[in-house]
Amino acid sequence: MTEQQQLLHAVTKAADDKRAENITALNMDGISPIADYFVICHGNSDKQVQAIAREVKEKAEELGMEIKRMEGFDEARWVLIDIGDVVVHVFHRDERVYYNLERLWGDAPHVDVLMS
Repeated sequence: MTEQQQLLHAVTKAADDKRAENITALNMDGISPIADYFVICHGNSDKQVQAIAREVKEKAEELGMEIKRMEGFDEARWVLIDIGDVVVHVFHRDERVYYNLERLWGDAPHVDVLMS
């Protein structure tokens, strides 16, 4: 397993541990120069969105990964966590439906990440 795949697995597990819903990972290699993977998930309240984002950040740091940027944490409507090769989008449920990133990046293959 590559370092990117380990990070991808760790952040999706972290989101799952905080009961994030509809966790989706997209392989952005060759599609977006921003990152190799996007992880998209949502929570049902501001507090849950923040808990998911905090857990993702902590798990990435435990792996020795640098958080390049984390935006939107205080508002808790769309938290973007840039970990370099992996970018995690933690939405509040209503914003996820509105922005619909899965449709925007529809040509990106889905990655099965929630293996134990």
